[in-house]
Amino acid sequence: MRLAHITWKKAEEYFKSNDTVLIAIGSIENHGTHLALGTDTLIPDKILEIVEKKVDVMIAPTIPYGACDSMTDFPGTISIGYDGLLTVITKITDCLLKFGVRKFVFLNGHGGNISALETASLNINNKGGLAAVFNWWLIAPELNEAWRGGHGGAEETAAVMSVNPDFVDMISLEEMNVKDVSESLKGSGFKTISFKGIDISLPRNYKNVTDNGWIGKDHPKTATKQWGDEMLEATASYLAEFIEEFKKVKL
Repeated sequence: MRLAHITWKKAEEYFKSNDTVLIAIGSIENHGTHLALGTDTLIPDKILEIVEKKVDVMIAPTIPYGACDSMTDFPGTISIGYDGLLTVITKITDCLLKFGVRKFVFLNGHGGNISALETASLNINNKGGLAAVFNWWLIAPELNEAWRGGHGGAEETAAVMSVNPDFVDMISLEEMNVKDVSESLKGSGFKTISFKGIDISLPRNYKNVTDNGWIGKDHPKTATKQWGDEMLEATASYLAEFIEEFKKVKL
């Protein structure tokens, strides 16, 4: 059931006997030269479509903007930052708490959103509620290790292929290039460098990490639509099962 598709009277009736809401949060940001800027929003929206057929839960409108300050040097990226996202989530959940909602499931599509979502979840708990943060790209490889991936790699590329192959431009795909900090401090990931085989956190503006935007061991060229279809179906099924159990929690 979509909150945006019903009247306030029907919403009132729903909230009399249901206290759980599902909210997706994404971002508009660089995902390499081959993937759409809306990747982190498109994928959760696709998962919502599948979940809606499997479980009776109120689905609030997706929040398409997230915290991606490190990406803003790439044209098209829009970041509302940690504070902005936390404010938006808090305003939304405070309204829903007023109507009797006590349990929230955040379907998250972007790693930069996690800190704000965890803070919002703690605040909800302090107000008598409970919130779960479901990071789809981390859950998927727990269901099948072959699906594990990086940023803009095959995992996300396959997922976008499942959403719409037209949003993937493999002709424009560039090879991964992770920039080192020095000869002995090698770039190893989005937020890490490697020293003597050990990864150390070193957050940098993403333009200082890579010129094109994707990082991971999962090369995008290995992605297929079948992979994406199977992965999103399995992830959505797991989320639906989780929601059914979460709805039973007594507060």
